[in-house]
Amino acid sequence: MAMLTDTLTLIFKRDLLKLKAELSLYNHEENLWLVDNNISNATGNLCLHLLGNLNTYIGAVLGHTGYVRNRPEEFSRRNVPRVALLNELDRTIQMIDAVLPSITEAQLSDEYPDQVFDYKMTTEYFLVHLATHLNYHLGQVNYHRRLLDIDLHV
Repeated sequence: MAMLTDTLTLIFKRDLLKLKAELSLYNHEENLWLVDNNISNATGNLCLHLLGNLNTYIGAVLGHTGYVRNRPEEFSRRNVPRVALLNELDRTIQMIDAVLPSITEAQLSDEYPDQVFDYKMTTEYFLVHLATHLNYHLGQVNYHRRLLDIDLHV
């Protein structure tokens, strides 16, 4: 029987690969950073946010990778080259592959080591939360691309 970590590893990798595909589908790289009146987070910033989120809560906390997050910068940085984002996504996939399979059943049922919300939760609960958080923002990226990846040079 597969452990939850096996399933979550597949889901995280699937969705991170889909995020890479979404970034690659933009016709104009500069459109990764567009916002408008109704869409306040650019795809580039959502990508930086997801990288920070996963590298913090899975990499640093559970995998002891030493990653240090700068959350405000995830939403303030602009014009990071697409290739740099894609490379960071590759490194995050490698981190997922290294960390999640090492999580034991006992660790899954233990309380998550950091208090993230105003309530305690198991590691299992929080990992499922992180997977749904990734998927939520992946949907936003898809809509952002389809709505705002317009030809600026008309």
